[in-house]
Amino acid sequence: MSRSAVVVAALVAFGAAACPEHSRGEAAPYRQKASIADLKTTPELTDFKSTSSYDDVVKFMKAVDEASPNVFYLTYGTTTEERAMPLAVIGTGLHDGSAASVKVSGKLRVHIQGNVHAGEVEGKESAQILMRELAAGRHADWLRSTVFLITPIFNADGNEKMSLTNRGRQNGPINGMGTRANAKGLNINRDFMKLDTPEGRAFAKLWVDYDPHVGVDLHTSDGSNHGYFLTYSPPLNPNTNDGIMKILKDEWFPFVTKNIKAKHGWDTFYYGNASSPGGRGRGRGAPAASAEPPAQAAGPRAWATFEHVPRFHNNYVGMRNRFGLLSEAYSYATFEDRIKATNYFLEEAMTFAHQNAARLKQAVEDADRESIVGKPEATSAKIRRGGMVDILMGEVEDEKNPNSGAIMNRRKNVVRTEPMIDMMWFEPAATEIVPSEYYVPAAAAKALELLRAHGIRMHQAQQPIGGVERFAIEGNTNDLTFEGHNMRRLEGKWHPSAEAAMPGMWIVPMNQPLARLAFYLLEPTSDDGVVNWNAMDDLLKDAVTYPVLRKVR
Repeated sequence: MSRSAVVVAALVAFGAAACPEHSRGEAAPYRQKASIADLKTTPELTDFKSTSSYDDVVKFMKAVDEASPNVFYLTYGTTTEERAMPLAVIGTGLHDGSAASVKVSGKLRVHIQGNVHAGEVEGKESAQILMRELAAGRHADWLRSTVFLITPIFNADGNEKMSLTNRGRQNGPINGMGTRANAKGLNINRDFMKLDTPEGRAFAKLWVDYDPHVGVDLHTSDGSNHGYFLTYSPPLNPNTNDGIMKILKDEWFPFVTKNIKAKHGWDTFYYGNASSPGGRGRGRGAPAASAEPPAQAAGPRAWATFEHVPRFHNNYVGMRNRFGLLSEAYSYATFEDRIKATNYFLEEAMTFAHQNAARLKQAVEDADRESIVGKPEATSAKIRRGGMVDILMGEVEDEKNPNSGAIMNRRKNVVRTEPMIDMMWFEPAATEIVPSEYYVPAAAAKALELLRAHGIRMHQAQQPIGGVERFAIEGNTNDLTFEGHNMRRLEGKWHPSAEAAMPGMWIVPMNQPLARLAFYLLEPTSDDGVVNWNAMDDLLKDAVTYPVLRKVR
């Protein structure tokens, strides 16, 4: 029987078992809860040989929606290939799944996202399992404090391009998995600032509408041969609010690590890859680092994280003054174990969220109220070399995929401790003072469209505004090609100007909750802003000054 046929059969059986007189708004009887608990994901139905197709996920989500008055199935966008992007809103006491209904509940809002890279399929499966558990009443305590927004299959188009050759030596699923990029060949997890993809724009609208307090992004890592079943990361940009980072680093991730180890015996730690002495670890998509020390190592290796720029989901969420949690199941553990590891991560992370819901909401409110005007903030960053940290390294062995004959890596139950240099965090490489206002010309249509899409507040000037500064351009290059862009970089300095911001220019006040995001988008020397992504190119050709003005005080 084909994978889809198996899922359809399961759904038919579920429908037959469900109580026919149940309707929305009524309590589900016990025997119906038992039937939803029996609804299986595609991996569960195929002995973890296959991952879910787009149709499998939609059918599963609709079945869960029908089973519980607390689950609302919606769509929140359309992919390049015109697939509706599914969303489950899960909470008690909701009138419907709308943003208005979710916000008026006053509860903690948590967005859980899977499958941004459609070969990294564990998050997609774990998100479905979580939906089933919530519908069956397993986490009733969580729902007293929290509303969940679950988007299991973010990169739906990439998911449907399943192949036995995707993801290299990843240990299954042996019947294939999707692609890293979307249908346009773009990496959506580099799109959260530029919003080139329809998926990225749908994400931004979801966040503007629902304004989650927490964003969880579920991945799979194929880097160094370490000893962890899962690694994780908070936001990495040094501009992230200190209060949010303190909770994540001092409490939330330690809670997750401690409880997974105590309950399941599995180790987890901050994301990283082993690099040569003094070097940088591999970023996702770069050549793999060696699992073993070089034969003539000059010193200890480093445990190095990935990039700080907010084009990555967790960094972007932090730039919005929200809690960003990235998880990376270990690619060389079995497919079944990777799903388990992601399940365990969600279980402990959401338990902490429930137990600290009021504190998390307060931390977000405090971050939104904090003024960064007049303070130096990073426009670029460099990795910070810290002290020594003990890292668990492991080993893999070859295993043949019975369908393709290709060699996969399989995690061996071997763990050794290696002291490494801590290179998991960033510090500013360059800074600028945050102004009180930016003034964007109406002719900068692409940049203004991007600011609006991110939900940044602005209004038009009605009269001239003096006391402004103008950025004098000393360097203007665009020789780095990335994600379909010739990324532009400006060099120069701000200077007082005798000119004024004229009526019709758009004022971006920096006393708003999204000030950090606005700063990173609009500063001309930012490494991830409107200049980099060519949104100002029509105004920068042969320009000697940056078209955006600012007022420092």
